[in-house]
Amino acid sequence: MNSPVEQIKERLSIEEIVSSYIKLEKAGANFKAKCPFHNEKTPSFFVSPDRGSYYCFGCGAKGDIFTFIEEFEGLDFKGALKILAERAGVSLAQYSREKEGEKEKLYRAMEESTKFFEKNLEENKKALEYLKARGLEDKTIKDFRIGFVKNDWRLLYTYLRDKNFTDIEIEKAGLIKYPHPASPEGGGGELPSPLGRVGRGYDRFRGRIMFPISDSSGRIIAFSGRIFEDDPSTSSGQAVNQAKYLNSPDTPIFSKSAVLYGLDKAKESIRKNNFSILVEGQMDLVLSHQAGFRNTVATSGTALSDSTVSKENVVSNLGLLRRLSGNIVLAFDADRAGFNASSRAGKIALSFGMDVKVVSMPEGIDPADLISKSGTDAWRTAIRNSKHIIEFLLDKVLASHKDDMRKAGREIREKVLPYVDAVESSIEKSHFIKLISNKSGIAENALLEDLKKVQSELKSETEETKIATENVEKRMRKDPIERRLLGIAFWQESIQKKTIDPELIFQKLDKVKEIYKNIKEDLIYEAEEFYLDNENLQKDVKEMLLNIEEEYLNEDLNEKMVELKDFKDRKEEVEILKKIDEIHKRKEKIKNRSGR
Repeated sequence: MNSPVEQIKERLSIEEIVSSYIKLEKAGANFKAKCPFHNEKTPSFFVSPDRGSYYCFGCGAKGDIFTFIEEFEGLDFKGALKILAERAGVSLAQYSREKEGEKEKLYRAMEESTKFFEKNLEENKKALEYLKARGLEDKTIKDFRIGFVKNDWRLLYTYLRDKNFTDIEIEKAGLIKYPHPASPEGGGGELPSPLGRVGRGYDRFRGRIMFPISDSSGRIIAFSGRIFEDDPSTSSGQAVNQAKYLNSPDTPIFSKSAVLYGLDKAKESIRKNNFSILVEGQMDLVLSHQAGFRNTVATSGTALSDSTVSKENVVSNLGLLRRLSGNIVLAFDADRAGFNASSRAGKIALSFGMDVKVVSMPEGIDPADLISKSGTDAWRTAIRNSKHIIEFLLDKVLASHKDDMRKAGREIREKVLPYVDAVESSIEKSHFIKLISNKSGIAENALLEDLKKVQSELKSETEETKIATENVEKRMRKDPIERRLLGIAFWQESIQKKTIDPELIFQKLDKVKEIYKNIKEDLIYEAEEFYLDNENLQKDVKEMLLNIEEEYLNEDLNEKMVELKDFKDRKEEVEILKKIDEIHKRKEKIKNRSGR
């Protein structure tokens, strides 16, 4: 019997899948489009129905329907398999517990925890009344699987232990913590070994309304808990000053700075309505969806808004939204933190060529308050009246300094022109310079002079964003090939009757082999699904090895180009140019061998 992968490929064509995400145009026997994985003006992304694959001549992104879903949706192979199986009407056999990998156990632990929290909410009248007082309907609570956990030390821990999860698995899922040795609960002394800590863990989430966070395929990967009951200190009996929201820590299945809350429910609406609404909190998102704005996603307080979040994570998240639509509306709180968060996200979005608007929120009111207190129409009006981020910032400056245009001019240079600098299009830059001039009375030539100075001052910041974007795009090109090749090597290594020598792959990927060892079982599963009884294994491995060699050459080429900028003398320049020429020749040979 055909594997699920083969059944899916028989039922779903590459053009059908890709065209459901981006607009394709016929180009002879193929289709073309603007690449969803990098910013471009001229289509260089081609889809080949005959080969069942896509290739971008601009950024080098390549793959099949599974790779496309993985990269477009930000998923691993099993997440992509889940989405495509549902779309193709192919049933996936349950994983046997014996062959279940670490990540699969963690997904199962998160699902069981969600059921536990849901049941707790059903049984807690006070927590339900609170949610309904905030304006949530029964259907919304059920759809978002909102739950509750009592203020108790080990309720969830005991429940999961009864479901045969180990302490190590529960801890790796981010659901329990251990007392610090110096604390009263720790008893002093050194931190015990993992085996010595069995039975000493306590629940991370206590006395909280629980919001499950899903990946793009709908699998629960984390939680965000809103404080509901005070957690008495074990030492003094006094209430401890706790964070209003507590998020899961980073785990093997969750990166807290690289997930947008509600994306699994919002992605279809974002594509359909051609814009996304980005809010800060879970309650903002849930009420916005309930009000009919299902194209809303939330940062969950970490994914974009935290100043400690790396630019690469911001680029990844905004890149994911840009792939769904180039238009975004930011609806953050009117306080300083909310303003700073929307400003950071807005500047990078502008550099991607996105159209960025900002909702003007009343002081002290967040989207959830606006919807629950003033109704859906007030929220609809606020979104309809949103302004382009540059106009929004300009109006804010002019309103603050209407009686002192000298100060207004200084703030325009400091707070508005950096956003004009971030705008990708020269025509749009010209438009905003005219707009600022008309509204402020400052001459256009003076604004242009200051804009040049701002561009020079922000050169390093612009370069940082560019490097972060390039790094994300590099990962998109390399990661799928590395993952699949190593999966094949790990799989072949584990069986007696080998089709290929795994050492050929291990030698080529020696530098990254260790990075992928923690998801070895998942990679083997993917390889088996694709290549068990498949005659194309040797051919595909040969092509992938050529592809990965080309990617490594591209990295070498980029390094040499940087060196060329900083060469010290003519002899050094000649040597670098010689190496660059060699790299180009090797790349040309690879293209000839791969038939591109």
